[in-house]
Amino acid sequence: MFNDLCSSLTSLKICGITSAADANLLADLGIEALGVNFWPQSSRFCPPDMVEGILAPMKGRILRVGVFVNNSIPFADELLEKGLLDVVQLHGDETIEDIRHFLDQGVPVIRAVSADHLPDYELPTENFALLIDTPAGKDYGGTGQTFDWSIAQKFIKDHPDVPVILAGGLNPENASEAIDAVEPVAIDIASGAESAPGIKDSTKVRALLDALTS
Repeated sequence: MFNDLCSSLTSLKICGITSAADANLLADLGIEALGVNFWPQSSRFCPPDMVEGILAPMKGRILRVGVFVNNSIPFADELLEKGLLDVVQLHGDETIEDIRHFLDQGVPVIRAVSADHLPDYELPTENFALLIDTPAGKDYGGTGQTFDWSIAQKFIKDHPDVPVILAGGLNPENASEAIDAVEPVAIDIASGAESAPGIKDSTKVRALLDALTS
């Protein structure tokens, strides 16, 4: 399923899922991946006692991505052992060693970075994708603002073997433009698919799906 997310056609990942109903909606619509945020300071934080109810029924229906900010070890390992995650997304100050911790277990990794702080080390190309987001400082993303997409364009040109996911302020109005400009393997959207933080809007999600094919 991770290979489907990183295929030649741009895929859609909806992040910040906080309810089983929204997870089921995305799976029914055929969205490739959903993200559940495990950073306690996020407005889309998913409490640990809700995780199983949201993610267990989604196994095999949609790619389940756990989003961690400097708290992936041992928390992600525990969720993986319970069969609740398919992919680990590292959105904090994690190192290449943290990435390899999961890759060595055969667990796909999405490494999220700010557009003003792209990695200067050699990146994996198997079971791996780099997510480029709007600079957010200590907030680690979720600003709802776009950035200069030419930064992502240049990174893709310079690193053609590294799958790139584009994030940051994307919504039904600008998704098509972003896809045409950057040609990422996927787009990652949270606020642009919501009626309120953590509450997904089915109309916006359907519009985003339309943008993938327009």
